[in-house]
Amino acid sequence: MSKNNEGYQHHKLKLEEQFVQPILNGEKTFEVRLNDRKFKVGDTIEFMPIAHWDNTIIFKWIPEITSKTYEITFVLEGWGIKEGYCVFSFKELKK
Repeated sequence: MSKNNEGYQHHKLKLEEQFVQPILNGEKTFEVRLNDRKFKVGDTIEFMPIAHWDNTIIFKWIPEITSKTYEITFVLEGWGIKEGYCVFSFKELKK
């Protein structure tokens, strides 16, 4: 996680492999996360796909998603969401 000059953070987030295609298809545009990073609108994200094998997390290079950057567009806390967690929506940043 790093900050840019405007105070926004850049997050590298693990992503279960099963969610890669729904994100690429535009069907999944949100994440439910522990809000230990204090996600906010304007922060950027890079997803790092993972798979599980024999109780080990394996990072997978899937260029269709690992080469993209996304921006958080909305953050929701409270409203029935477990304390300490948030739901945020995101969109792909076009280069």
